Amino acid sequence: MAGRAEERTIPLAQGVLAAKTWGDPRHAPLLALHGWLDNAGSFDRLAPLLAHDRYVVALDLRGHGRSSHLPDGEWYHYVDRFDELRGVFDHFGWARADLLGHSLGGTLASLFAALYPERVGVLLLVEALGPLTNEAGNALAQLRRALDQRAAYASRRPLRIYPDLDAAIAARVAANDLSEAAARSIVERGVVAVEGGYVWSSDPRLTLASPVRFTEAQVLAMLAGIRARTLLVLAEPATSYLPDAMMAARAAQVPGIRVVHRLGNHHLHLEDAASVAEAIQAFRADRG
Repeated sequence: MAGRAEERTIPLAQGVLAAKTWGDPRHAPLLALHGWLDNAGSFDRLAPLLAHDRYVVALDLRGHGRSSHLPDGEWYHYVDRFDELRGVFDHFGWARADLLGHSLGGTLASLFAALYPERVGVLLLVEALGPLTNEAGNALAQLRRALDQRAAYASRRPLRIYPDLDAAIAARVAANDLSEAAARSIVERGVVAVEGGYVWSSDPRLTLASPVRFTEAQVLAMLAGIRARTLLVLAEPATSYLPDAMMAARAAQVPGIRVVHRLGNHHLHLEDAASVAEAIQAFRADRG
């Protein structure tokens, strides 16, 4: 049962979230959140290794995978996703759950744990601790860039059509330095068939610039609100936008955090799930 995935749908006030689940629903919940332009398939290898005593629910975040897109005229910002997460908790009736997040999903998990410490038991992060930031002096330029991209959105180019699934997989391999097998897990859930082949199912609006970013000082202050037992798994060598010094400073804000490094790239939870699962199991077993 732990190794077999089941599909679920989660109705929200607007639209529906899709999800893959592993394990027994009677077990303690573990909500898994994927990275930007990924989907629940990102956890296809890791989730079964954790589901022997956890009910793992891997979401397709709004606009990703098989989940609903925002209505026309609306725009994505990750702070709005906390409403999605609260909706998931409410749907399942969870007063409290463990969180597992990769990249964007780790950003959401870490800030959700700071916002609602009473609702998060264990926090498991892969290649993320807080969001990308910007210097205060760049705020106006960031806002202008985002607004200009929104204004130009209606005249965007049509989605590229890939003649077959292998072509889409090859494009994802090239874009993210993924193995073919790892890319397949994401792509098979992240495309939709159209006349002539396949297009990405993710909402193109996800690629537009964020209008506002926090400063690093603001993020450090927010991370200090985390009270969950926290594990941070980082790739080695470090991902370019997660430099060692920055991540060490962020980790220092989280009481009792454990930081481990594993050889691999940004998607190491998918490329080397056994190593990440081993780190998670060791962390859970050590209550000291």
